[in-house]
Amino acid sequence: MDRRVRQTRDALGDALVAIMHEKPFDDITVQHVLDRAGVGRSTFYTHFRDKDDLFLSDVEDFLEGMAFALSRQSERSNRVAPVREMFAHLADWRQFSKVLVASGKFRDFVELGQGYFARGIEQRLAELPRAAAIPQAKRTVLAQMFAGAMLSLMTWWMNQDKPATPAQMDEIYHRMVWEGIGSPDSQ
Repeated sequence: MDRRVRQTRDALGDALVAIMHEKPFDDITVQHVLDRAGVGRSTFYTHFRDKDDLFLSDVEDFLEGMAFALSRQSERSNRVAPVREMFAHLADWRQFSKVLVASGKFRDFVELGQGYFARGIEQRLAELPRAAAIPQAKRTVLAQMFAGAMLSLMTWWMNQDKPATPAQMDEIYHRMVWEGIGSPDSQ
């Protein structure tokens, strides 16, 4: 993507997130976003249909980067999902997580997250020698299951007063993953 286009899209996304901290999503207008971002109306509509499209585009950009982070970084561990990184991000953005829930947009985030993380986990399973014997069809099913488990764990974790650390949650999750997969001869 062209650098200027990326900067414009980022400015609009950042403006929307900032405004979501100040007022309910339903009360936000495109004009509020334009004023905050310093972007013209025609530029906005060149990239997005409405504020919902902007929100979903921003979420998809985030999820794409997060879901495929381990593969892009060629990580050498047996981790199938960046749980530690995701939970650390949520800890840093705990207030925004509450804003998402209050705005009714958390459900959109989780639904999109299911697809992105399932694809990322499936790709990661295909890359790992430890999972090489798993047939493609089973990898797809496992990826869906593990993505759902991760998002469920994330939702639970966000609702706890003193949750475990992101590193502890990563360890718990990956222990569950590999116990669920079992030994290579059980494939």
